Amino acid sequence: MEVTGRIKMIDETKSFGANGFRKREMVVTTDEQYPQHILIEFTQDKCDLLNNYTVGEPVKVSINLRGREWVNPQGETKYFNAIQGWRIEKPQAEAPQAGYQQAPQGYQQPQAPARQDSFEPASNFREEEHDDLPF
Repeated sequence: MEVTGRIKMIDETKSFGANGFRKREMVVTTDEQYPQHILIEFTQDKCDLLNNYTVGEPVKVSINLRGREWVNPQGETKYFNAIQGWRIEKPQAEAPQAGYQQAPQGYQQPQAPARQDSFEPASNFREEEHDDLPF
């Protein structure tokens, strides 16, 4: 999955526990009618991916949705979601059309077939054969 928008905030890298777990968060504001502020976390070596980006830059972030279950001391089950980033890049310029590539130089696109301006109904249709379905 991907999130595109502008960087609103990039947090500092934080370390947790003796094992050296690292986490860094960023917020991307989407470019849509009702902009959303999406918190995305990067962990471990992915934290360094944010070093070359600044607030206000347009980005495209590849993400994974993560969910986990936790049972509290009272025995209640709780669920938590996280959005984890694993790649970030600057969006490319608009492509000609989604799914299409530019033709190589010297290539000529085939011509569309000529349009039929007139319609001729079938003349060999017989009325009594209308119910000869194969089932």
